[in-house]
Amino acid sequence: MSVQFTVAIPTYNGASRLPLVLDRLRQQANTEHFNWEIMVVDNNSKDNTKEVVEEYQKNWPDRITLRYCFEAEQGLAFARQRGVVEAKGEWIGFLDDDNLPDCNWVAAAYLFGKEHPKAGAFGGQIHGDFEVEPPENFQRIQSFFAIRNRGEEPHEYDPENLSLPPGAGMVVRKQAWCENVPSRLVRTGRGGNDFEVLLHISRGGWEIWYNPMMNIYHQIPQYRLEREYLIALIRNAGLCICELRLIKIKNWQKPIIMMKIMLGSGRRALLHLLKYREKVKTDLVAACEMEFFLSSSLSPLFYLKNVLSRRLG
Repeated sequence: MSVQFTVAIPTYNGASRLPLVLDRLRQQANTEHFNWEIMVVDNNSKDNTKEVVEEYQKNWPDRITLRYCFEAEQGLAFARQRGVVEAKGEWIGFLDDDNLPDCNWVAAAYLFGKEHPKAGAFGGQIHGDFEVEPPENFQRIQSFFAIRNRGEEPHEYDPENLSLPPGAGMVVRKQAWCENVPSRLVRTGRGGNDFEVLLHISRGGWEIWYNPMMNIYHQIPQYRLEREYLIALIRNAGLCICELRLIKIKNWQKPIIMMKIMLGSGRRALLHLLKYREKVKTDLVAACEMEFFLSSSLSPLFYLKNVLSRRLG
């Protein structure tokens, strides 16, 4: 029996989170006209993730396959790569273990892929499901939590300006990934590897789309809204800007792009400081924005340091 769509769930110590995701997937509607599967990719968990999946497999609907696979090398990039290798579907929809899909998410993804033969990947709407109330003006930095609402009409993203869907809820065409994405990415953790994948797919000639009919809910616990976590998250996002912009760029162009990043981000940091002044210390959202501008301006130096480390290592 051929499979048209695979849902891949990379997880690390996700035993307590997986049941909610699997329950939502068991309730998917309008999927009778195509074959699909679910695959949990255990990224070297230390808890009872495997046992949780095995317990679900005992009472899982026969028409949908629930599979388990193990990836020993730590890092989200390795777990997603394992998901691509093991997937039987033409399309692979990635859900993190804290993403809860609407009841029509799989059907909406499958239909969109059929209707867009030039699409190599696409993402949908992502809504925040907060344990506690987020800080005031949180919408200014919500994109760092993969929250997306780009309206009710489908449209293409703009990869050259790093306008791309996040990895949470990302759907990729297996052919596009296998033909364009290297087996080992530069960024292997959570920071930036989803954009790295999509840039490779885009520069291979595939389109990247937004599908508003796909909705997922990103569960965000209290600790992720604390200052220390937020600043570290946003610093990491800023430091990978240069590395992402230089993917598949000719060597002679790299110094120009690096200088533009340093000057452009430095200018934005200065304007931000002039606008908010002392508030950049007391206003959490303003502080996060300043951290992003500063780390972005330093990202060319961070990139050069990584290049040197890899050559010496």
